[in-house]
Amino acid sequence: MFDLIEQYNLNGHIRWISAQMNRVRNGELYRYICDTKGAFVQPAFYEAFGLTVVEAMTCGLPTFATAYGGPAEIIVHGVPGYHIDPYQGDKASALLVDFFDKCQADPSHWSKISQGGLQRIEEKYTWKLYSERLMTLTGVYGFWKYVSNLERRETRRYLEMLYALKYRTMASTVPLAVEGEPSSK
Repeated sequence: MFDLIEQYNLNGHIRWISAQMNRVRNGELYRYICDTKGAFVQPAFYEAFGLTVVEAMTCGLPTFATAYGGPAEIIVHGVPGYHIDPYQGDKASALLVDFFDKCQADPSHWSKISQGGLQRIEEKYTWKLYSERLMTLTGVYGFWKYVSNLERRETRRYLEMLYALKYRTMASTVPLAVEGEPSSK
């Protein structure tokens, strides 16, 4: 990446930010990138949830993230950001170039995508919504446990059925790593 940044004279236009452990600094980085009308790119081969995607969108950053895993649900393609296929770098880079070309031609385009991210977070990913869902699930589980006297074996069967009907098909859509390419984190 550093060679490509140098080759295409992109110094000052792209920042490669390594893993950050300081939450305050992370927030400042997101804000700085947002204030300079940048974008957040998360090209992982697979991301289970995508907390960094939610954090970036919470700051209003247009977000480009892997189409495999949680970010595929978080991002509505073309509204708060874009799905990218990390196995197809040319298409991902073309999508980024197209986005910034649109922003240059119409400065309100960046704000439109930014506002789409803020709205998506407000509708789906706030702590209030999360806690309400958790309380609902707790209530359902408590009621279920109260009305049924399931033993461990029955509970295990229920979980296996849930896996077979829902999660196995979701997991099968995740592409396998291509031999010779570095693996995801």
